Amino acid sequence: MSPHGPPSIRDVQEPKLSAIIEVMFLAAYADGDFGEEERVHFFRSIESLTDRHVSGDTLEQLVERISKAVEAEGRAARLASVKERLTDPGSRKAALGLAIQITAADGIIRTSERELILEAAEALDIDRDEAADLVTSLTR
Repeated sequence: MSPHGPPSIRDVQEPKLSAIIEVMFLAAYADGDFGEEERVHFFRSIESLTDRHVSGDTLEQLVERISKAVEAEGRAARLASVKERLTDPGSRKAALGLAIQITAADGIIRTSERELILEAAEALDIDRDEAADLVTSLTR
C-alpha cells in the first residue's frame, strides 16, 4: 500500500474480489452496527478501490449477500471462507490492510474493531505482531 492511498483492486478477479470486500464489510460491521455514515464511507471506499467497477446495484447486492451470510454463519465462518478464497499470503495481507483502513476511517480504532483485526489476522494466518505493525503503519 502506497503512502498516497490504497491500491486499486479493480483488476482483482472473483472470488478474490468478493473476499476482499467481505473482509472490509466485516471491519465496517465490527461493532454490530452498519449505520448510514459507515455505509456511505464503505460504499465510497469500494467504489474508489475498484475504480467504480463495483458500484451501485452490484455493490448493494454483494453487501446484501455478505450481510446475510454473516448473520447465518457468523464472523468466524465467513473469515474461514475468505481465507479459502484468498489463497496467497499477499492477498490476505492486503485484505487485512484494507480492513484496518476501514476501521481507522474515523480516526479511532475501537475495542470491537481491534478484536476484529486480531480475529481476521489469525483466521488469515497473519502473525499478530505483523497485524499490529500494519495497524501502526496504516493509521499514522
